[in-house]
Parts: sequence; structure tokens; C-alpha cells
Amino acid sequence: MKKTWVGQSLVLTAVSAVLLSGCASSPASSSGKLNVVTTFYPMYEFTKQVAGDHANVIGLIPAGAEPHDWEPSAKDMEKVKKASLFVFNGIVESWVDQALQSAANDKRVVVEASKGIDLMEGLPEEEADKDHKEAEGAKILDPHVWLDPVLAQKEVEAIQAGLAQADPANKEDYRKNADAYIAKLKWLEESFKVGLRDVKRKEFVTQHAAFAYLAKEYGLKQIPIAGLSPEQEPSPDKMGDIIKFAKENKVQTIFFETLVDPKIAQTIAKEIGAKTAVLNPLEGLTADDKKNNLDYISIMKENLEALKKALNE
Repeated sequence: MKKTWVGQSLVLTAVSAVLLSGCASSPASSSGKLNVVTTFYPMYEFTKQVAGDHANVIGLIPAGAEPHDWEPSAKDMEKVKKASLFVFNGIVESWVDQALQSAANDKRVVVEASKGIDLMEGLPEEEADKDHKEAEGAKILDPHVWLDPVLAQKEVEAIQAGLAQADPANKEDYRKNADAYIAKLKWLEESFKVGLRDVKRKEFVTQHAAFAYLAKEYGLKQIPIAGLSPEQEPSPDKMGDIIKFAKENKVQTIFFETLVDPKIAQTIAKEIGAKTAVLNPLEGLTADDKKNNLDYISIMKENLEALKKALNE
């Protein structure tokens, strides 16, 4: 991950360009719809589902980009400044506080979707999580709440409240849209509960520590190769521990993800004679995901099927 001072420097540079351009804040787009800016994919999808036709919702972080390392450009900062509603998850987007302070807009409503959720501590021993540790003090908090369908519902509720605050005239529609989407998330929640209830094993090996909330919700245990940062290179000792665990427990599937290099997962799988499969942390859509019209619900269903298969081997 990029160091904090680097991220702040990039944000300040982008802000300077915005200020020099003389951009003024705008509560609504030229179409008269609410201007809503979100950070990475789950925030975009949840917001779009609740906003419906009343808002132009954009996601800053493009398809295929890994959000942990992404930094805003001057054009991105202009969008942040003009937004009447800004939605972010929290912790993942280390640049947000500096961006909001610098691209000031006193009419903008800000939603930190994970605020109020009891966040779990991550893996403090992981070297790659230094940026999180610097930001959060002694604790390294795990931001991946959106991967638990139960907690995703809470994020949707927070977003609905933000939309209603930014656009009170349409608050009833936002409530109806949120209820409809939450019903889908409740169905997903029940699907995971039923699908994972009687699996043969409870532990799964995955590329980085993104699935702690999901695992806790359904009585599973993730064995991550890396910590909260997907770009982390595990130490030789950590690799040895994972390989030992996998051999002793006859693990037959090592999970990797779509936005980072799978070579470490592939190395471990080859070492133990296992196969690899995708367990998607939904930090962003790939070009293929978009081409196939995949979304949060459909990808989470794929995650469920992948887990069921691996945990019943």
C-alpha cells in the first residue's frame, strides 16, 4: 500500500488543480438529479440501488482498479467538490478525510457507510498493514463489512439516510428502494445460512484477509495468506505455516481473487497438489464482470457456491 504522506501529497496536488480551475459546488446535475459520488464498487452498487432514478451516481474508482492503493486525480477531486452526497465505506479509502477537507463543500452530505458497525480488528502482525495501523493507532481495523450480507444491510440503511438528508423531497422513494434491496440481501443472507450450515469443514484458505466478517457470520474460519492488504507478500514462515495447515487438513482448494496477482495462491496450491478457485472480495468489478452484467448479488451467489464446493471436499 502507498504510504500515508504520499497519499496526502497526491490529494493536495489534485485539490490545487481543482481550486485553480475555479470550480463551484453544485447540489444537482444539469438534469436536475442529485449529484452522488461514491468510492469503490460496493458503495456504488448499494447507493445506485437506493437512489433509483432520482440521482446520478458515479463511482470514482474504475473497474479493475484495486481500491486499497487508488488515489484521486484532479478530475476526481472536482467531482468530490461538486457532489451533494459523498458515500464511502471507511478505512479502505485512506485519502478521503484529506480530500473532503481540501475540496470543501458545506452543503455536501457525507456518508461513512460502515460507521456504527462494530468493526473487527485485523491482523496486527502483518507488515503490509502499517498504513492502517498509523491511521487507527494501535488497532488495525478490518474494513470488509460489505462481504457479510447482514452488515451490508446496515450499510444500505446508512446510505438511505444520507440520500434522504440530501434530498428530502424523495425520501419516501429512497425508503422503498432501500427496503426492496434489503429484501434481496436478506434472501442472500438466508442462502448463505442454509448453504453453509452442514459443510464438512469450517476453514478455508484465501489470498487476503477479506472474509473475517463473512466467516464469523456463518461459523467459518478464514486462513488468509496475506493480511488486510491484498498486495502483501507473506513471509517464508507464513507461507510454511499455510502449507503445513493445508497439508494437515487436506485442503483441496486455495482461493484467490480477481484484482491481484494470483501467483502466491497458485504456488501454495501447486505445493500441496490442490486447485485454485475465485473467492471475490468485491472490491471492484473486472471488465468481464461488467460484460457479463454481474453485480453484488450475483457475485456473492458465486462466492457461496465456491465456498460450498470447497468446504464439502
